[in-house]
Amino acid sequence: MMKERRMKKHFNGRTIGTVCFSLAAAVLLGGCMKLGPDFQGIKNPPLPKAWKKNHSTHDASVVRWWHTFHDPTLDRLIEKAYAQNLDIKSAGLRIAQARTVLGISQGLAFPQLQQLSGQASSTRTGLGDVASAGLNFDMGWEMDLWGKYARGIEASEAQLYASVASYDNIMVSVIAEVARNYIDYRTAQERLTYARRNVVIQERVTKMTEIQFNSGNVSELDMQQARTQLYNTRTSIPAVELTRVKARNALAVLLSVDAKAIDRMLQSTKYDSYESANKFIAQHKGIIQIKKGQKGLIGVNLVPQSSLNPHYHIDANLLTRRPDLKAAEYLAHANAAHLGASMAELYPSFTLFGNIGYNATNKPGSWVAGSDALGVTVGPSFSWNIFQYGRIKNQIRLQDAVFEESLVNYNKQVLSAVQEVSNALEGYVLTRKQHLENKKAVEATIRAFNISVVQYNDGLVNYQRLLTTVEKLTSTQDRFATIKGNMALNAVALYKALGGGWQISRGKAYISRETAEKMKKRTDWGKFLDPEMTRIPKGFDNGQ
Repeated sequence: MMKERRMKKHFNGRTIGTVCFSLAAAVLLGGCMKLGPDFQGIKNPPLPKAWKKNHSTHDASVVRWWHTFHDPTLDRLIEKAYAQNLDIKSAGLRIAQARTVLGISQGLAFPQLQQLSGQASSTRTGLGDVASAGLNFDMGWEMDLWGKYARGIEASEAQLYASVASYDNIMVSVIAEVARNYIDYRTAQERLTYARRNVVIQERVTKMTEIQFNSGNVSELDMQQARTQLYNTRTSIPAVELTRVKARNALAVLLSVDAKAIDRMLQSTKYDSYESANKFIAQHKGIIQIKKGQKGLIGVNLVPQSSLNPHYHIDANLLTRRPDLKAAEYLAHANAAHLGASMAELYPSFTLFGNIGYNATNKPGSWVAGSDALGVTVGPSFSWNIFQYGRIKNQIRLQDAVFEESLVNYNKQVLSAVQEVSNALEGYVLTRKQHLENKKAVEATIRAFNISVVQYNDGLVNYQRLLTTVEKLTSTQDRFATIKGNMALNAVALYKALGGGWQISRGKAYISRETAEKMKKRTDWGKFLDPEMTRIPKGFDNGQ
């Protein structure tokens, strides 16, 4: 009888071992069957057929597009923003979060349960005291026959790439915002330059009119109209100054510094102070005039201008590499993987489990032999949700709808990107034409002003003619500066719409050394925050 039990025990052990080995070998050698769609990218996005597709990896003018403005101050501001902007830093930390999520998903491919537990207790009964103690190690491994965990890893990897794309997208937005606010600042400066020079001119015209009135040559109406025009021009200055201050403060937020630091960065020998109006004003027959041939009043050049080719040809492949579109594509990839993971729930799961433990129950003070207290358990198990009343299938349907929605959203974002590029390019071309015509208008207005001043002084025209030319001079010059700003802003909008700028992050850390050291002191990050681990490799194109 004892011999039979030993043979049975030996047979059962061999059978269990054989089953476990066979299942493990099938998993290791044959791999898993990944259910659900294999994401192959999004084909045929809705791009204009007229746009070329040369499959270029980059466009040098787009990668560092701010250099096309040839403005060292703008270059310095963008460099500081990349290093200091808080939104970029937050996006870098989200990459670290996504990497930890991927690590969790990868860990699920290994034995999911590896637990050491122990207990000790003492029980008093009418029959006497009983003490028990145990120490157990449990292990369980659900084999990924249907690809549930493999799809989870795939989804987490896609989400990691999406976090990198989102980081790039924030960089694109921040760089464009720095350029936009810098242009607004310089535009306000140029408008203020024109306004203050015109105030000087109008002050002298008003003084001239007052002299004429005191001599009895003109009516009080002419004098009061001159004063009204002067006061209105002075009134416009605070509003323009407020625009300049708001742009300065916006730059301070983007660079995470105080406003005084921005003031220091924006100062230069070229822009420190406005040139004296006297440099552009001459006396002709004892009256005020603008010097002939002097371009200062129409060529202040405070607003930087891009050397953008107005006939720029759009590369469709460059557009589809926009970070926000890449993020949308990776989101669709993640949703496709989640769909496959949901499908795996329809099928049975197989698990290898094992336990080795020392458990003893005896009277206090006595010992139990190790061979009797030591136990080993090993074997396979399976579970199958056979009565799930549509819950799993509806979860699959839900995930399928989410996946399809992400494809629709991607195409919608492509159309929005096309619209942004088209609007910006057409805006630049049309504003450039407007700028050329307005420059002619300014030159004509200056000449008309000089002529009217002389004729008014000689009594050939009435004061209303002079007043009209002064008013036109002020409004035309202000519009000239505004158009220059709009032309530069349209260039920025085009480069942003093409997704330029994110490439400068390659080869650089997305988490600063100071932040990484602080986090390491607080938490065991292993090698996650080492410099080589937080650096986006050069040539890394959003997972491509």
